[in-house]
Amino acid sequence: MKIKYELLKTCGNARRGKLHTNHGTFETPMFMPVGTLANVKTLVPEELKEMNSAVILSNTYHLWLRPGEDIVNKAGGLHKFMNYDGPILTDSGGFQVFSLAKNKKKDITEEGVHFKSHIDGRPLFLTPEKSIEIQNKLDSDIAMSFDECPPASADYKYLKNSVERTLRWAKRGKDAFNNPNQSLFGIVQGGPIEDLRRFSATETVKMDFDGYSIGGVANDGESKEDMYKAIDYSIPYLPQDKPRYLMGVGEPIDILEGVERGIDMFDCVLPTRIARHGNVFTHHGRVNMRNLKFREDFTPIEEDCDCYTCKHYTRAYIRHLLVANEQLAGRLLSIHNIRFLIKECEDIRNALDEDRFKEFKEEFIKNYTNK
Repeated sequence: MKIKYELLKTCGNARRGKLHTNHGTFETPMFMPVGTLANVKTLVPEELKEMNSAVILSNTYHLWLRPGEDIVNKAGGLHKFMNYDGPILTDSGGFQVFSLAKNKKKDITEEGVHFKSHIDGRPLFLTPEKSIEIQNKLDSDIAMSFDECPPASADYKYLKNSVERTLRWAKRGKDAFNNPNQSLFGIVQGGPIEDLRRFSATETVKMDFDGYSIGGVANDGESKEDMYKAIDYSIPYLPQDKPRYLMGVGEPIDILEGVERGIDMFDCVLPTRIARHGNVFTHHGRVNMRNLKFREDFTPIEEDCDCYTCKHYTRAYIRHLLVANEQLAGRLLSIHNIRFLIKECEDIRNALDEDRFKEFKEEFIKNYTNK
């Protein structure tokens, strides 16, 4: 079946809903852990379920290169290949083409993008049709349109041409789409420019996708102000009865700001990436667990956290693992960080149910920023 979004409640622009998929029904707003190469780094599916994870994300570009979409298809699709029975969303590869291409050199044409593999430098060519073909074979629950992800520094002329090209690519991808069990999302681009976001959103919605994403908001060099503008300029033109996904965003405060503006779904590699460097989210801000003050601290990362790590391990032990360069440290911190963001979304949903989202947001930010 195609996914179905059920809007349960609104609070200003903030939305409370349910997402019905082939692999279960899940509450929104939600945070989606990122399993780029068909795994959320260092974690197994049972641990993700214990964290109440709903949708997870894998990446078309990376799986195209390793192990290849045909191998995943022969295994029975991504769910069987990685032993995950919950819903999976696949990114189109567009962001990776523009961020990971060898030496960042690429040739954008109307047909697609010529670039070099970030692994071995071999030449590659990715088109909207090829991205969709790969995703159809991966058999995720949700596939994404292939888009151009322009740099944060792009000027108006570049952004306008990019938006128009992305719209043409979206139509080509939708025409090529050929998996009746899969849903396809369109992507809204346009930088922080109001008329471009309006044009992109309006024209993308005309194509009648199963859901809509706001892209181009997690680029290097982009300010928070520009990110929030991009959301504000896109949301009014997206339908109420379909899910809205803010791509690549996972800072705790950004999730709150996104929900307030009408976003339902978030994803980001941040919780596992910062974990590998010894950093954790807490309700009093981000903390570096390598800090000497934790050497004899035999309390959990957070006393009221219900994650596996906080239930079983102390700050002193985790710091010891980090200083000793033990891989278990990154694994335990990843569990905490992912659960932190999933729990944040659970708390947001409860606040929306109880008509106290504004108060919840203000209190969360006050504690997180220690202001």
